[in-house]
Amino acid sequence: MNKILLVEDDFTLGSILKDQLEVNGYEVNHLMIPSKTVEYLTEDEFDLVILDKLLSGIDGTHICTKIRNTENISNIPILMMSGFDGAGEICLTAGANSFIAKPFEVNSFLKSIEETLGKVKDSKVN
Repeated sequence: MNKILLVEDDFTLGSILKDQLEVNGYEVNHLMIPSKTVEYLTEDEFDLVILDKLLSGIDGTHICTKIRNTENISNIPILMMSGFDGAGEICLTAGANSFIAKPFEVNSFLKSIEETLGKVKDSKVN
């Protein structure tokens, strides 16, 4: 079972995503305090981070960059999400492995997660 850290400060959206992920076989920790992301990642093992770009008080791309620059967690797969036009390129440039535009359908979201996890597994094999 893959363990996911979901960083989403909107309680309702975070709860919906967490429920959908758990129904589909993922173990999920929902973090609503974005500034604690690196701390959570260094204290526990996760297979994937799902990170919103627009978070209260901080841009998710700053968190993404901080993860990429932190020893022992720099290689964790990151799937970023946003509803803003042009955010995909910004998130990928910040170090995200994948991006999904909001609003999205659950099946597209799940496919993005599988593809992100698959990319990482493929790169470890090569």
